[in-house]
Amino acid sequence: MSTTTESTTTENTAMDTEMATLDGGDLALVRLLQIVSPTLPIGAFAYSQGLEQAVAAGWVTDEAEAGAWLLGLLESSLATLDLPVLARLTAAWTAGDAAGASRWSAWLLACRPTREARAEDRQLGAALARTLGAIGIEAADGWASRAEVTHAAMFALATAHFAIPVGPALSGYAFSWAEAVTSAAVRLVPLGQNAGQRLLVRAGDAIPKLVARARSLSDGDLGATAPGQAIASALHETLYSRLFRS
Repeated sequence: MSTTTESTTTENTAMDTEMATLDGGDLALVRLLQIVSPTLPIGAFAYSQGLEQAVAAGWVTDEAEAGAWLLGLLESSLATLDLPVLARLTAAWTAGDAAGASRWSAWLLACRPTREARAEDRQLGAALARTLGAIGIEAADGWASRAEVTHAAMFALATAHFAIPVGPALSGYAFSWAEAVTSAAVRLVPLGQNAGQRLLVRAGDAIPKLVARARSLSDGDLGATAPGQAIASALHETLYSRLFRS
């Protein structure tokens, strides 16, 4: 058996084991559904991840281009930056290493290429910190006002607190992100609801493999290569009329 085949088999076995712990109405599954739900009061609906500017500039005009934007960001940004850092943040919280979680959160924030992107991450993170505090997760107290707060850091805290397996947690985080971007695309392009569901099917098909890839990356391999999104984010800061905050 080749090394590649052995690695793939090991990853699949690990993911199957993690998914098995969520079978049978496991409480961890219920908590995962809660923290990825669009009803979570953190205001994710107010952000488009640069898509509003991309639509305004004529870069995204139909379902095919919206799909290319969504899948491109999943592959070149989320899977190579957010998801692997989320895994490290979860490991830190699980180990009781609050200082380590703080360092990774600050590092992730420093990777955001624009002021608008950093503001979005801080605002989502602060909102989630307040929500976690409201449901009794004491470790979230004080995080809403910290300069290095990020959405991933607070999501990881919830993941560790509720003992959600890392693989399903990363998949849920990725799908929640894809759902938010798809919702923005439906409103901005605009697209029909069925087109939005087709985009989510494509994202869902890609996510398991991207999660496996994210979990295999070393610290030196982390980073995003999404210059188009960075340009869109920078231009969006001065867009004359905006529906979204990013």
